[in-house]
Amino acid sequence: MDELREQCPWDKKQTIHTLRKLTIEETYELSDAIINEDWKGIKEELGDLFLHLVFYARIGKEETKFDVTDVLNTVCEKLIHRHPHIYGDVKVADEDEVKRNWEQLKLKEGKKSVLEGVPNGLPAINKAQRIQDKVRAIGFDWDDKSQVMLKIEEEIAELKEAVEIGNGTEIELEFGDVVFALINYSRFINVDAEAALEKTNQKFMKRFRWMENYAIENKLNMHEMNLEQLDEIWNLAKMQLINSTK
Repeated sequence: MDELREQCPWDKKQTIHTLRKLTIEETYELSDAIINEDWKGIKEELGDLFLHLVFYARIGKEETKFDVTDVLNTVCEKLIHRHPHIYGDVKVADEDEVKRNWEQLKLKEGKKSVLEGVPNGLPAINKAQRIQDKVRAIGFDWDDKSQVMLKIEEEIAELKEAVEIGNGTEIELEFGDVVFALINYSRFINVDAEAALEKTNQKFMKRFRWMENYAIENKLNMHEMNLEQLDEIWNLAKMQLINSTK
């Protein structure tokens, strides 16, 4: 990195702001590799992400703000402080108690809200998951999944009512409540809502591309077909790809 920063025209020009969008892209590429359990890809994307971290640390050193040693020492100190059950004499019963202690320690460090650690720029599903995890840590949560399912049914009923009335603002709000409740339910059944939706996206795209190829091979024009005809091809795609989409 030192050599690149000093000798490469492109690397010389980079700032924390120009790198930001590239880092986000690299993080999503790592996420894709993880979802597909592509270990070779994970290794490669981790390398790309490490490169970005070293890059930021190098720029921080140039700006006399910090260097890579400062970064690593800071996170080590934070981890030690927030794991008193490992580095101190605190006893914990389970993962939930660890999370509760973690949030309490953050508040003692000067945080004004348990929600302070939720980045504004997170995608909505990820943000909902983080919000729900945060408030769960202080005990603000349902007792079991049956309660959450009742909440989902309640929110769906309210969405239906808003649709019948035709109030666009209310429809949007009630739809958001339904999605938020579904994400809440995902926690209780040990499903990652973001990963589940992405797998469904990938499954849908794979089946639709099969439909497109089928149409080309059989000289069919999908634009001229009605929904019933398209649905027949869709069912064919499901049958052909069922083993790879389970």
